[in-house]
Amino acid sequence: MGQKIERDHQRFKKIVRGKVKSNLSKYISRGEMIGKKGKDLVSIPLPQIEIPQFRYGSKGSGGTGQGEGDVGQPLGPPQGDGSGAGDQPGRHILEVELTMEEMAEILGEELALPRIEPRGKKNIVTTRDKYTGIRQTGPESLRHFKRTFKRALKRQIISNAYNPERPIVVPIRQDKQYRSWKEIHKPESVAVIIYMMDVSGSMTDEQKEIVRIEAFWIDTWIKAHYKGVETAYIIHDAAAQLVDEHTFYHTRESGGTKISSAYELCDKLITKRYPPDQWNIYAFHFSDGDNWGDDVPHCIELLTEKLLPRLNLFGYGQVESPYGSGEFYEYIHEMLGERENVVASRIPDREAILGSIKEFLGTGR
Repeated sequence: MGQKIERDHQRFKKIVRGKVKSNLSKYISRGEMIGKKGKDLVSIPLPQIEIPQFRYGSKGSGGTGQGEGDVGQPLGPPQGDGSGAGDQPGRHILEVELTMEEMAEILGEELALPRIEPRGKKNIVTTRDKYTGIRQTGPESLRHFKRTFKRALKRQIISNAYNPERPIVVPIRQDKQYRSWKEIHKPESVAVIIYMMDVSGSMTDEQKEIVRIEAFWIDTWIKAHYKGVETAYIIHDAAAQLVDEHTFYHTRESGGTKISSAYELCDKLITKRYPPDQWNIYAFHFSDGDNWGDDVPHCIELLTEKLLPRLNLFGYGQVESPYGSGEFYEYIHEMLGERENVVASRIPDREAILGSIKEFLGTGR
């Protein structure tokens, strides 16, 4: 009974994964999963998930392959006409839970993303015990029962003390075997993701929602590759400031735009908290491409001389706004052939999010 339940459970999970993969673009563009995210799980609304099995139809009611039909006619029992409140139950949408690791696997499979290769020295070292052998003494909690039993049995057979009709094996002190261990120091890769966003008056709420959806999937993929991930948020108009996640997505200023202020703050943050020889650093900047003209050379200087040498990856995502000029994308795009750790992506609307994620994460850096 238990094995059948486990088989059904595995079949169900396989069907769920298939449903999520086939509808991944829809889920991403709608942002349905973000609001349902728990600490380690995410709930996904999946309509009509059923384990395939044969069912007998109602007698005389027809069925698939029987009677007349038209192209496009739904297969299954007749549904209500939709008029009035009705007294029959409808088809319910089932919410299933997947772990963030499973979501990362689905994303990686669907977009054919390469695994990330961490770089540099690791700054977290954990200590764990590793059993390395057997010894004659030790605490009873580490006694190796199988080896102890075999030694006791062998001793009793050799000494003619073993009676097959009354197969009682009693270990004595010299029979006892214990696991031995030693401490293993294991480095673990850690990373920081620094998000920067233009919150000037030209960035609308819809543009910020696109950023929020994209950041969710970037987080999901990067966190699947590191044991410890920190996240930092920088907003800017003509000046930049370090904020929490909620403020990042809900702030709107009315000032002008000076992108270099965000890059300067990012540089200071890395210097103060995240030395590159110990951290894998990812920086993503989202903007509508509008910037004060005289500021562009300073932005490029900060990127080339300060930030890029210390980053695993710099991603620039440009959303479209009816108010922004969009010129800054061209300056970043010119750097693509010169720098392997630079990615630029246009995100005109929610439908473009999936392709943009692939552009950002497809480098394997």
